[in-house]
Amino acid sequence: MPSSAVHTFTDPGDYAAAIRATTIDLTVMGRRQFTGKRTRIDLHRLWMQRLSENMARVVPSAFVPGRAIITFRTHTGPGLAWSGSDLQPTTIIRHIEGETAFQRSSGPASWGAMSLPIADMVTFGAAIAGLDLTPPKDSLFLTPSPCAMAKLHRLHAAAGQFAEDAPEIIANPEAARGLEC
Repeated sequence: MPSSAVHTFTDPGDYAAAIRATTIDLTVMGRRQFTGKRTRIDLHRLWMQRLSENMARVVPSAFVPGRAIITFRTHTGPGLAWSGSDLQPTTIIRHIEGETAFQRSSGPASWGAMSLPIADMVTFGAAIAGLDLTPPKDSLFLTPSPCAMAKLHRLHAAAGQFAEDAPEIIANPEAARGLEC
């Protein structure tokens, strides 16, 4: 059933537990009050999240198997590294299935994630683009064209805005099907 939710957190553990399709152990770096925001959008098969934290942190994580997952920054800001590689606002990471990784930010960070069941990703890749979109054997850092990346950012932000301003649209099965296509 399609749904969405927007939550803000002051407890890093509660924030970490709310992040979908992964198990993480978030450790904040600093003495300020932590704030995090998670916007979750679940369509029929497509899951999306928009995440932001107000301070530097380290995160060992493990993704659940069975989903093809991509992550990307949603805004510029202080450094954000994934398993030792800098994640630029122009970069998308295609993750391996069930990946275990380490993420580190040097300050406030905003990032997004999207996932599909692996079988759907493979089917869509073959049908739409003639590509094999099976999760890679090693995580891939990809740099799409600036136009494609801007479109991803706009669409992901629009879905997040729907979740905040009009969650009833996402909850409507037919509207969710249209958003998913």
